Amino acid sequence: MSKRIVFTGGSGKAGRHAVRYLVDRGHSVLNVDLAPSDVPGVNTLHADIADGGQMFNALSTHFGFSGYDAGQMPSAPDAVVHFAAVPRVLIQPDNETFRINVIGTYNVIEAAVKLGVRKIVVASSETTYGVCFAEGDKDFHSFPLDESYDSDPMDSYGLSKLLNEKTARAFAMRSGADIYALRIGNVIEPHEYAMFPGFLADPMSRKRNAWSYIDARDLGQMVHRCIETDGLGFQVFNATNDTITADMPTAEFLARHCPGVPLTREMGTNEAPLSNRKIREMLGFTQEHDWRRYV
Repeated sequence: MSKRIVFTGGSGKAGRHAVRYLVDRGHSVLNVDLAPSDVPGVNTLHADIADGGQMFNALSTHFGFSGYDAGQMPSAPDAVVHFAAVPRVLIQPDNETFRINVIGTYNVIEAAVKLGVRKIVVASSETTYGVCFAEGDKDFHSFPLDESYDSDPMDSYGLSKLLNEKTARAFAMRSGADIYALRIGNVIEPHEYAMFPGFLADPMSRKRNAWSYIDARDLGQMVHRCIETDGLGFQVFNATNDTITADMPTAEFLARHCPGVPLTREMGTNEAPLSNRKIREMLGFTQEHDWRRYV
């Protein structure tokens, strides 16, 4: 059934693919961003997530001029997907990255909950696992990296994402809404598979991403499955594809490149160290874009 979805950050690298996926499945999407969407038929409302008043307005406005034809005030959307953020370190000063990401997420979730939205999906990050933007060469505590891992980022971006998960959990407990956080891995667009031979030739270049990735189109499927699956309350899901970005079995690869880091369970032959088992089992995600199809 078609749903009305407000999507913040729908013009970004990850967001535009997810928006296109949702539109292709018949949903109506309003993009809230500082840049326009390139998806046909999707209107963009230019707004600042760090301004709470703007977020209340963005979540309670018409999606386009056709909304005025109904002759009644606009209603809240069926779902909110929140991807808007400063997307990594070294774009804005650290304190500004932290401020925008933490306050922005609070504002979006607060507006959604108080307007009665019962499904909210927020973008968390692989950086919560503490290695991506670490100072120096930091080892992971154990493999696989699953949603129960003790997250300990030391950078402003990863810390903001971890706090955003706590914000989501607090509002889910308070309101009873479903709020799902996606710990998004390294996003790969179709044209970026040209980089994979370099990844295979220099394995340690992928340590910060835990030798894992998410195809931008498969991320769209994950968002769609979050919207379609109700009743789970607050949940965190790793958002990665199934397989390791290496040319040897996972256990053998990790023993060679991360000696001394324990395995907490037996891993699949080519299972990604940043494991997506939970989202496959709970939401029925099935990857469509294994890197081996393109490299």
